[in-house]
Order: sequence, then C-alpha cells, then structure tokens
Amino acid sequence: MPLPPVPTFHPIASPKAIVSAPNVRFTVLTDRLIRLEYSQDGRFEDRPSQAFWHRKQPVPKFKKTVSDTAVEIETDALHLKYRITRAGFSPRNLTVTLKETGVTWRYGMAQKDNLKGTARTLDGAGGATRLDLGLISKSGWAVMDDSKALIFNDEGWLEPRGVVQKDLYFFGYGQDVDACLLDFTKVSGEIPMIPRYILGNWWSRYWAYTQDELQSLMQEFRDFEVPLSVCIVDMDWHITKTGNTSSGWTGYTWNRDLFPDPPGFIDWLHQQGLRTALNLHPAKGIHPHEQQYEDMAKWMGLDPATQNPIEFDSSDPRFMEGYFDILHHPYEADGVDFWWMDWQQGKKSKVTGLDPLWVLNHLHYHDHGRDGHQRPFVFSRWGGLGNHRYPIGFSGDTIVLWSALAYQPYFTATAANVGYGWWSHDIGGHMFKDLTPELYLRWVQFGVFSPIFRLHSTAKAELDRRPWGKPARYFKASREAMQLRHALIPYIYSMAWRAHCTGMSLVTPMYYGNMDSAPAFKARNQYFFGSELLAAPIITPVHSESGLADKRVWFPAGTWTNFFNGEQVSGGVWHTIQAALEDIPVYAKAGAIVPLAPKVGWGGVENPSELDLYVFPGADNTFELYEDDGETTDYQRGKYAITRFSLSDGSFAIHAAQGDLSLVPATRTYRIHLRGLAAVISASLPAQYDPATRTHTFEAITLKPNESFTLTFTKE
Repeated sequence: MPLPPVPTFHPIASPKAIVSAPNVRFTVLTDRLIRLEYSQDGRFEDRPSQAFWHRKQPVPKFKKTVSDTAVEIETDALHLKYRITRAGFSPRNLTVTLKETGVTWRYGMAQKDNLKGTARTLDGAGGATRLDLGLISKSGWAVMDDSKALIFNDEGWLEPRGVVQKDLYFFGYGQDVDACLLDFTKVSGEIPMIPRYILGNWWSRYWAYTQDELQSLMQEFRDFEVPLSVCIVDMDWHITKTGNTSSGWTGYTWNRDLFPDPPGFIDWLHQQGLRTALNLHPAKGIHPHEQQYEDMAKWMGLDPATQNPIEFDSSDPRFMEGYFDILHHPYEADGVDFWWMDWQQGKKSKVTGLDPLWVLNHLHYHDHGRDGHQRPFVFSRWGGLGNHRYPIGFSGDTIVLWSALAYQPYFTATAANVGYGWWSHDIGGHMFKDLTPELYLRWVQFGVFSPIFRLHSTAKAELDRRPWGKPARYFKASREAMQLRHALIPYIYSMAWRAHCTGMSLVTPMYYGNMDSAPAFKARNQYFFGSELLAAPIITPVHSESGLADKRVWFPAGTWTNFFNGEQVSGGVWHTIQAALEDIPVYAKAGAIVPLAPKVGWGGVENPSELDLYVFPGADNTFELYEDDGETTDYQRGKYAITRFSLSDGSFAIHAAQGDLSLVPATRTYRIHLRGLAAVISASLPAQYDPATRTHTFEAITLKPNESFTLTFTKE
C-alpha cells in the first residue's frame, strides 16, 4: 500500500504578486504579508515548504517601483523599501513600514515585542519554558524565517532545498490579530475540524493494566457517573520485557498476558461509547520478538534469519510505507481509533534538517485520513510552525506542582499565536507527587476549560487520578466539573468550526481584541474561552482560615457576569475574586449566548436533542451552533448545519437551522435561561426565577430544525 496521500498544495504565487530585482524576489501574498527572498545565484524556491503550502492567493492591490538602484512596494497597509545590492539583505537596505502606526522594521531587528507562540513540549517542566516566536507582536510586526525549512518534492516527500537563500515572511498586521491568523491559515493551511468525541473526557495512565482491570475501571467511571469519551492504553499494551537488545519502550506486539483478546477489548470499549488509542515510541525500530518482524524485514529487503533489528528511519519512504501498512493498519482494522505518538528522541535523522517528529506528525495525520472519509488527527507533540494542520497536541510529562499548573493557562493561550489551539495536558500532572487533593481538583477545573481534557499520571500508585479516590468533597466537585465538560461540547465544537474557518483558537490570550490595553498583557493566567467566555482558573491553594482562594482577574471593558452565579462585575479594571473549592471563575461577556447539553453521567458527545441556552443580556449578539456528523470529512462537502441564536434589546431568537437538516435531531427541546437579571421581568413565556443565580428559566419549547422561535422580555 502506498504512503499516505500527498496533500493538495498551491505553492506558486501569481506572477502578478511578484516583484523581482537582481538576486531578490518579493511576493505580496496579502496587503500585510510579504515574502522576502534573497539568493546569491538568483535561483528561488517555488515548491511548498514545511510551513507554507498555499502561496497562490488573490493578488492584493499594490503599487511597485523598480529602478536600477531600488525597489519600493506599497500596499494599503505596508511600505517596503529595498536598495539593490548583490551583498544581500541588511538593516541599511531593507525596511518595511506599517502605514497605520508608522512603525518601521529593519532587516535583522530583534523581535523583542514578539508575544511568542508555543513549544515542542512541557516534558519535565515545573513552570515556565522557552517558547518559539509567534505571529503576533506588540509592535505590530513579526518575521518568520523559513530559510532552513525543508521542501516537498513532486512525490510529496521532504528534502533539503536545492538553493541557498534567505527566505522570510513579514507579517505586518498591527493590532488586527483576527486578520493575521486568518491569512496565516490561508497561506499555511486551515486548522482541520477535529472529531467531536475527542472533546469529551479522556482517561489515560502509565500503568500495566490487564484487560479485565481496565474494563472494570471504565465500568467504575460509569457507575460513579463520571463521563468519559476516550480510554487511552499506554505503552504496556505491547510487550516490554523482550529478552533481546530492545529496551521495551518501542513495541508493536500485544502483550497477551495483559490483553488476551485485543479485538474483543476494543469492541467492548466501543460498546460503552468509548474510543481508544495506543501509545507509540517508535524510535528503536522493530526487533525480532515482534510478530511483524519477518514481514517488515522482507519488506525492507533484509534476511529475517539474521534476527538483526530493523532500524527506524523516518527519512526513508520505503520504511515509512511499511511502518504504516505492516505495523499499524492491521490494528486499525481491529478497531484502534487513533495513535498517541510519544516521540521524545530528538530532532535528528539521516537527512539534514529533517525532524522525525515533524515527519511522524505529517504522515500519521494523512495516513489516518487515507480513505478520504475518516476525519484524521494525530495525538503528538508540537513539531514546529505549520503543525496546526495536525491536531492535537500532547504537551508532555509535567511535574506535579502548583507552579506547573499555574503556567499552563498562559502556555495554552499563547499557542493561539501560531494557530496551535488543541493542546492536551496531563491533567493532574505527570510525575513526582503532591498528594493534596486540592491541586488535583484545580487541575481538573482548568482541564474543563482547556482544549482537550485528559486525566493522566505516571506509574506511581499514589498518583491516583480517579475522582472517587479523593475525599468526598473533592470527588463531588471533580465529578461536577467533568459532567460540565461534556455539557460544554456543543459550545466547544462550535468553536472548533470557528477555528477551522478563521484560524482563531478556542483558548486565546486576553490581548486579543485589547492590544491597546496594557493590563491585557499582564493577565497571563486567564484567557478567553471561545467567543463568549473568559476563564480564570484557580492556580493557588485556598487560605487555611477562610477556605477561599484569591484570584486577581483583569476584565476588558464592559459588563461581565459570573457564568455560574450571575454576579456582575464592571470591566476595564482588575478585580480580586475569591473562590471556594467548588468555584471555577468563568465570566460571560455582555450579550453572551452559550449552548449547553444536559449534564449526564455517561455519554453526551453526540448532537443533543435537548439544549440549555444560557443568555446574558446587556448587548446585541449572535451565536452560531455548528453541527455535523462529528467524525467524517463530509463537512468539507457542505454536509453540516448551523442554527443561529440572536439576542437584541428585549428579544432572544432561535432561528431555523440552515444546511443539512438531517444532521440535526428531528425535534429539539430548548430551555432558555436569562442569567444576571433582577427578579422582575415580563416575558412571552412562563418562567421561574432563581435568586441564587439571578436566572430566569423559561418553560421548555420543542422545535423542528426548520422552525424558529422568539422570546420577548422586558425588564421592569
């Protein structure tokens, strides 16, 4: 079977977008994004690079002036000046000015105001780590150096460039973060839609479970009404005691002592509504104890009788073809839903500049979707710019410390600056120990309002991630939080659609939309959670006397309402919030509309037949609920439905669904909750008022997908 299909590239820009002069080439990709190339021998690279695939874009309006001594390019937003010299770019001969602000970039300037992107991993981190550059900057410009990136040849395989050149991408977007991210994903590739089920709660643990033990554990989750959607099997699914030169970390053969019936086990998980993945550490190759050894040796033209290990080689297309077809596809036929790529073995391969992690992410993603129907993804560490095309991220093995938890809100939000919005953290932390159940609970609460929720820990008996293994109060609060996570899926999945269409991640920094507010850059441990909410997870212990934790939160201008109790705060300033163990500081903007599925003890990942619409009057707003089949690529062919909700002064409307109505339940029951209002209003539906949450809950209504409804209300 051939390697995964080659992606569709559009790497050659329109000739009308290109301005050339001796040894240089400038490509005006948008009015605020320009490719800057210098080549000593005048040869330039038109093939797609690892990060930039689609340089063929609509040509923006621009003026150019080219003489024997200089080049000038002027778009609506940028003014580039270059003094021609064969010596190449320098601070004296190449500048770009942002016309709106007058800020001028000179070639070689340090990116001191860059707001960073993300990092490969948080392995071993007990706090902050070094982040790569991002696309967003306080100064309004960022430069991505693509000079050393590999390129795709005609066979879709990565190789070094054939020319030595300087290849830069200048992003000059000022404060327009939305346009920057949208244009980046147009040129680099869209953020794909993720399968809906991965937005539920995951169980994962590095532990040598037997098949019966893991099934019993899943049944316990169900009995305790703690919902899950994914059960990961860590590395002990395969043989680890090999009796040969293999360390046991790499493996492809089921450990039948632990899992006597792998297909039956996977089928049982599926019957419970769970998906599963197996952990991979491929670096050490294929050893003779593996059941696939003989087939793989013959595939590689080796004599199996030698019993010599087969080297892992990410640079060899032949090896990688066998890697998928012989080692992985049979397990997918048995029901394995996806793979956890746990690559920790460095960045080098036999090809200079070819990072094995990058290759694995790219090939695993496209192999997963090789039939053109299954919606692909890979669970792996970040491999560099462009990896937003390969969700989702595994952030690695963090240390169980408050400081590690405290860093994750900033780390997660900042990754939006390179479009990498689907990080999955080890909820609870991975290694060492802090046995206080409070840290566990706060990590769970953060996990609910993070991109992917996954409980995990290393193989220490005391690192128990089962909620019911905690004291009663912590168990109850953890279960409540995990049930809330499944209820949030309609909202989060709609944000996944937003990310696909716009490049805007689910979790974003506070300076998005607030680039002119200095406090927004200091509010590092809070973030926007989608278009409607602000989350500020508790990252410090409660005070021993009060039983409350303090959290200093900055609110943008406007009125913000506590999502849970309806209390309101005025924005534009910092507030100190006090939170009990059960409290998660989450606030809705004025006008927010948040659709939630009913809370359940199990399941709840499908398109719901009931919805609770939490509405926060105070401003006009619309929200689009996105739905599709949740797991195929049919959405790329228009098979999805959008139900629009709108709020204006004195009315809230549920509009008829648009699109493929077969994807929406035949009837849907809606409960409308107006939160943050005083007790007395008049409305067109009967309602009950809860003073504890300042919420009017209206009589349920049931609609067909093509029907609409408007609630009118008046504050008295």
